[in-house]
Amino acid sequence: MVSKFRLHTALFLVSLIYAATYSLAKDIMPLYMQPLGIVTLRIAGASLFFAVAKRLAAPHERISGRADNVRAILCGVLGIGLNQLSFFAGLNLTTPINASLLQTVSPIVVVVASAVLLKDKITLPKVVGICLGAAGAAALILSRPSNGAVPQEAFLGNLYLLLNATVFGLYLVLVAPLMRKYHAFTVLARIFIVGAVIAVPVGLPQALAADYASFPLYIWGELGYMIFFLTILAYLLNNWALKYATPALLGVYIYLQPVLAVGIAVATGKDRLTLDKGWQAALIFVGVWLVSRKPRAAVVK
Repeated sequence: MVSKFRLHTALFLVSLIYAATYSLAKDIMPLYMQPLGIVTLRIAGASLFFAVAKRLAAPHERISGRADNVRAILCGVLGIGLNQLSFFAGLNLTTPINASLLQTVSPIVVVVASAVLLKDKITLPKVVGICLGAAGAAALILSRPSNGAVPQEAFLGNLYLLLNATVFGLYLVLVAPLMRKYHAFTVLARIFIVGAVIAVPVGLPQALAADYASFPLYIWGELGYMIFFLTILAYLLNNWALKYATPALLGVYIYLQPVLAVGIAVATGKDRLTLDKGWQAALIFVGVWLVSRKPRAAVVK
């Protein structure tokens, strides 16, 4: 039985790593590197790491069968390629607070995708939660940016992030059976290779165009953070924690991530928290809470 301290530590570190990304990435792009260039470095570095880790941890294991191979390809396309391209493209155009709040709609996508793909039942509270979450996300997407960003660009960035939350929610539904069946490094090595095939050709020109000689030391440090902490460590900790955490515990950390992100963004001057963002966040949070609730078991008399 894994200790609660280790489990909470892993989940908190994942939330903190993601929360800091929204502000740290703003230091790098677009001044030092365009968003898709960062994605290229992230995926290339992580692909190499997981390929080596797989050779060491599970050298003879292979994903077998047509169904599992198709699922792995879809996970790579959605969870790595489209997920990371849309996230950094969106964050480059919108604000850190908007980005962090839109990420929380992923559990709503998971519920809808599970109903469609896995035939899970959607209860009335979940329907209400989906509607509230969608209303909050729509209001956030249509709102004016709070940090002086161009409204049209911020709107497009918000749409990219909604796409990001959607494909990541679908990825979580699709990857779960693979994680239960195979070693984590086997799955991650495969899906990162698929993601690299999609993302690297798209982002390589931006990665090559960057003037690396002009990078100050802190930019190199933040790029290292994006590759190691955000891409490698967060995936490892998250996959480990998902084996032991209850849905209720995961829900707590879903709410914690944007709270941390808002605090970091405001403290570093990257964004401002406004009253409008407060009620939009409340709609999304209540919606996520409703769709994440487990239905009460029927009382047998």
